[in-house]
Amino acid sequence: MVAGSNVYVHNNSLKSMLTDEFNFLTFVLPDDYEGKVTASFISAKANHSQRKSILFIHGWSDYFFHPHVAHQFDIHGYDFYALELRKFGNSLLSHQHPNYCRSVEEYFKEISLALREIRKNSKQPIVLLGHSTGGLITGLYMNSGAERGLVSALILNSPFLEMKISRFSSFVMPFVTRMIASILPYSKIENTVSPVYNQSLHKDYFGEWDFNRDWKPINHFPTYFAWLIAVSGAQAKLKKHSAIKVPTLILHSSKSINPKKMSEEAQRSDCVLNVEHIRQIGPKLGQAITLIEIKDALHDIFLSKVEVRNHAFEEMFGWLEKRFGE
Repeated sequence: MVAGSNVYVHNNSLKSMLTDEFNFLTFVLPDDYEGKVTASFISAKANHSQRKSILFIHGWSDYFFHPHVAHQFDIHGYDFYALELRKFGNSLLSHQHPNYCRSVEEYFKEISLALREIRKNSKQPIVLLGHSTGGLITGLYMNSGAERGLVSALILNSPFLEMKISRFSSFVMPFVTRMIASILPYSKIENTVSPVYNQSLHKDYFGEWDFNRDWKPINHFPTYFAWLIAVSGAQAKLKKHSAIKVPTLILHSSKSINPKKMSEEAQRSDCVLNVEHIRQIGPKLGQAITLIEIKDALHDIFLSKVEVRNHAFEEMFGWLEKRFGE
């Protein structure tokens, strides 16, 4: 189907391990500075029309591999959708730099398309759910995205609202990164995030989850200077000008650590972000913000140990029940 410059293609050649439970649709988007661009729209086969809907958006160096989250939403009466943004997961093309962007608003195009696709299937409320960098992107989208009016509520799972760096580095970094990126647009830093977090997740290390390590490497993808500029700019916009109008739930761990190696504490903490930043900035994002701390949660709260993530699900669905009822 062609709609303006957007082509929708059923993707039957995925490397994803989820095709038994999910349908995949490729959005072919307008070319960018690297050439062809796609995004992957995922829908649960358990969906049926005229239910409330959830649209899940992943974080950085990440993609959708969370069928247990989809199951929870189905049980609680929601149709489930996920979006793999351009240059992530199924959407990553051979000529592209993984996870690369020059503006966070590049992702707004596919978010708007996904929301329109969901609206075709149901006139019931749509809830947007963003994790980490996906939380930053969805928070910004709910301020200025073209189809934000289709969204009735926002859930942020450990949103990336501030860099986890020193005050001095936060002052110097913008100048240095802009100078380098202006000369070398694909300049990058390797190993900026400890592998401990992904080791705490994957079943071959210390976790219970299986994921494609080409799309979510244990040592993470490199951090591009252009991406740092885009993210810090988006964070600055949210801190200064955010006025999200829909009810917003922010979930975060009870503590953060900076682990050098695996430990029991690393398996019960946010090893990626500083939760104090979320506590400080989160309440200022909009008119109706609820913060809930999840004790012993990992950075992706829904990938925490079973008792922790079940508590998070209870809190989240309790919050949704108050807004939408049965």
